[in-house]
Amino acid sequence: MKRFFKMMMTIGAVAAIGACSEKKSEEPFRYTVDTFADLKVMRYQVPGWDSLTLKQKEYAYHLAEAAKFGRDILWDQNCKDNLRVRHAVENILENYQGDRESTDFQNFLIYAKRLFFSNGMHHHYAEDKFFPACPQDYFAGLLKAVGIEDEDLLDVIYNPERYPQRRSTETSGDIVALSAVNFYDGVNRDEVEKYYARIADPKDPCPIAYGLNTKVVKCPDGIVREMPWKVGGIYSPALEKICDELLKAKDVAENDIQARALGLLVDYYRTGDLRKWDEFNIEWVKDTIGTVDFINGFVEDYNDPLGRKGSWEGYVNIKDFDASRRTETLSANAQWFEDHSPVDPRFRKATVKGVSAKVINAVCLAGDSYPSTPIGINLPNADWIRKDHGSKSVTIANITHTYDYSAQEFPKSVLSEFAWDEAEVERSKKWGTVADEIHTDLHECLGHGSGQLLPGVSTTAMGEYASALEEARADLFGLYYTADPKMVELGIMPDPEAYKAEYDSYIRNGLMVQFNRVELGRPNTEAHMQNRKLVAEWCYEKGAADNVIEKKVRDGKTYFVVNDYVKLRGLFAELLAEIQRIKSEGDYAAGKNLIETYAVHIDPALHKEVKERYDALELKPYGGFINPEIRPVEKDGKIVDYEIVYSDDYLGQMLEYGRKYGTL
Repeated sequence: MKRFFKMMMTIGAVAAIGACSEKKSEEPFRYTVDTFADLKVMRYQVPGWDSLTLKQKEYAYHLAEAAKFGRDILWDQNCKDNLRVRHAVENILENYQGDRESTDFQNFLIYAKRLFFSNGMHHHYAEDKFFPACPQDYFAGLLKAVGIEDEDLLDVIYNPERYPQRRSTETSGDIVALSAVNFYDGVNRDEVEKYYARIADPKDPCPIAYGLNTKVVKCPDGIVREMPWKVGGIYSPALEKICDELLKAKDVAENDIQARALGLLVDYYRTGDLRKWDEFNIEWVKDTIGTVDFINGFVEDYNDPLGRKGSWEGYVNIKDFDASRRTETLSANAQWFEDHSPVDPRFRKATVKGVSAKVINAVCLAGDSYPSTPIGINLPNADWIRKDHGSKSVTIANITHTYDYSAQEFPKSVLSEFAWDEAEVERSKKWGTVADEIHTDLHECLGHGSGQLLPGVSTTAMGEYASALEEARADLFGLYYTADPKMVELGIMPDPEAYKAEYDSYIRNGLMVQFNRVELGRPNTEAHMQNRKLVAEWCYEKGAADNVIEKKVRDGKTYFVVNDYVKLRGLFAELLAEIQRIKSEGDYAAGKNLIETYAVHIDPALHKEVKERYDALELKPYGGFINPEIRPVEKDGKIVDYEIVYSDDYLGQMLEYGRKYGTL
């Protein structure tokens, strides 16, 4: 639960980076490659690639291949019929010989693009099932034209009562039974929770992440069992390919730590032993000197309604040494931030260990990070590993800046529509980008790694509310310290007033702008959006007596304006202290109350207004990416280089990945 997603709303100065320094021609690099539905697809560049050695490039290449071979795993995890639907859609795209210019086919094409973007039939963010705009009879004709006649498949695609929501947020029902995810079969919530209560040891100082790499099923004999995701088990064909590439990467690793970590990861995939996963993470955290790094595994549990099952994810990146100086300064001062945190001293870490932070540039996105990706990541997730061995925090520079450069390719902006006055706009243009990046650094580098659980408190005590509460905790840590004079003293924040741009943006977004992503009449369900709404709405309510945040209306349009930044920082501190208490003490009831009171329900009138204003801008609220291709260069039968080739063909990449990396 350690990911930070960017809202597509940045405008203003973009930090001077080398994002365009490695262009192969004089033509301006076009970042936006496709738009459809509520989505925008971009491509990113990889600054620093040409500075790598041949061995480092080969290492990154094999790590990227390993990442891409996990693609089918995520599709199957998201819903058991996803691959069935995707294979049919791929067949139509590659083999249909009929009229491709008709309105119906164009609507089918949009459905195909949405399907690929979301890794399945459910919206990648809202998690509701989406449907083709072309009639069912027309879709049936497409299937028949390529030799598929399957009435049940059509029912899977068009029936709103089959798999209506990927991760159900219906609190009045059984969230396991109601969810479309493929983590469970034949079991209900009570059975799953009783199963894990039997096998978990609450006194274990190094608790195993039970359930992270398994499917829970009820067998014909009525016994609840786990089916492991491992070589020889579920997903074996994909994991075998992944292991092959990881072993090739191991042979060209930059150092012995990387090689040992990769060996442990392969052992984990072969055995399914979660102790091996812990050993891998402990070794992986030690590597703070390598230029090339990666994520590969069943990692984040956002998609599981019970917050246990890890979605498959892959990531390959290279360090941005110049930009990392900022995050390294934060890492070096981690103990100061922990000691001065506004939380109860009982919940602070007496000794902060092994916090490493850096700025990176993505080389390959995969699994749960493709096409939509976070802009910051902090791992590993196990609290005891973070406490005893440390963690790695990254801010992903080339992804962040691609958002900014892509935004400049469109004539209208969210800021001009939703900011109250010119002063707010100018403050954002001057300081918004740098303040946003610093908040991300604090969120990832220190926020997620801060605090500790009291002895005996389970890491799963917050249940289905864990992800939103954890993201709120990290956000609040970042918001509180963004305004601290220490940030200017350390040379991180360029001006004592710069933090105000982030406060403006956060409140504006949390109380209003982000709801453009939610369908009218629907609740706010995604963990990061719940986090932002919780923080902003709680502060708005608690600061009402002092008019800390003011709701203003002009020409029938609503605005939220920060009147007192100092008092707002005090409210951030108060809420941070409470959420840390909730997590540290395992106070499920209090966590549930915060989420259900402040994070879920959207005012219908405001929601309608936001949607209308945002739609008028003709922008897309969600963004994702296609990967550059890493291509071996041969000379006289020997690989002499690995070059980066930038594609602008979104559907082409999706179809190529299906052909090349399909395993299930």
